[in-house]
Amino acid sequence: MPTLIDDDHPTRLSLAAAWASVDVRAAGDFWCTLEDRRSGLLPHRDAPLFFTALGQLVVDSGDPASRAALLLVLGRAYRHLDLLPHSTTIGDALLATVARHARPLWTPRLALAAERALGRATHAIRRAAARVGDGRAWWHVQVIGHERPSPDIAILTVRPWRRLPFQPGQAVPVCTPRRPGQWRWLSPANAPRADGTVELHVRAVPAGTVSHRLVHEVRPGELLWLGPPGDTGLSLDPSRTNDLLLVAGGTGLAPLRALVEQVAAAPDGRRVTLVVGARSFTDLYDAITLDKLQCAHDWLTIVPAFSADPWADPAEQGDALTIALGHHQPDQDIYLCGPPAMLVGARSRLLALGIPATRIHLPAGFRR
Repeated sequence: MPTLIDDDHPTRLSLAAAWASVDVRAAGDFWCTLEDRRSGLLPHRDAPLFFTALGQLVVDSGDPASRAALLLVLGRAYRHLDLLPHSTTIGDALLATVARHARPLWTPRLALAAERALGRATHAIRRAAARVGDGRAWWHVQVIGHERPSPDIAILTVRPWRRLPFQPGQAVPVCTPRRPGQWRWLSPANAPRADGTVELHVRAVPAGTVSHRLVHEVRPGELLWLGPPGDTGLSLDPSRTNDLLLVAGGTGLAPLRALVEQVAAAPDGRRVTLVVGARSFTDLYDAITLDKLQCAHDWLTIVPAFSADPWADPAEQGDALTIALGHHQPDQDIYLCGPPAMLVGARSRLLALGIPATRIHLPAGFRR
């Protein structure tokens, strides 16, 4: 799949720089321009979110996960708000706004590159809108809890203004007004709750502008946006009641803990073993909640796996998958989620042991 901007590299950088120079307050100008050309298309309250998402897609660097989140959000928005018949009007308003706010960076050559990129973005949105289904494009949520169990990990509890219709194992795009237009996929760490709150686990990574702000800057009372839930390949099959072997590494624990809560909400006789990988005991960031789950359910066994802790029990020393295989039973379905280093080669390793492919579940990449 080509990037949205396939002109020469300097032009791509120039277009990205021009977009970066546009203040988010330009969204108000965009909305007014759109109102002048076609009144009533876009609710005023949604203009900043829509403007930044569309602009970010036009200058997208091609990161598959970011692109997939933007297309899911915008595809839903165009479909939900019936914007597809007016995509040319919307695109013209976007380019006119950026041209006004990006002077003197906005050269004729850059304007031509932006027009081409917008055309490709609009085509991608049309294709996305055809497959994303109906429903809201985004949910406004308020941060009501922000814990820092370790220096680079935060546990956020958010309350949507309207209930988020997600299933355990799914992921949702997340955006903070501190980085408007940039979305990151996160998996809820809980099954749906009566109060509608959602718990998100996020690790700050060196190049992660969104994750850095969610961990180090966002505070209770702030607002975030969540996009529509997307399937990751980690949801439970409702037609199966096999025992489960769940293997988590880092914040990959979140969707697997949600699966545990799903089983707890409707026990069906299955037994669940959750292996939680960390470098050392101090890196086991969700230990208190895990201990509560272990104490509450006799069908649940939680096993820590420490890859670099010489003080750990010998039976708990090693990488998560190796430790998990020591607990494997023939009738189990296996779910794995964690950092890329943990997942590379995991499927082939399990297949080589004779485990059927239908029993192996790894997170699918977002590449749409």
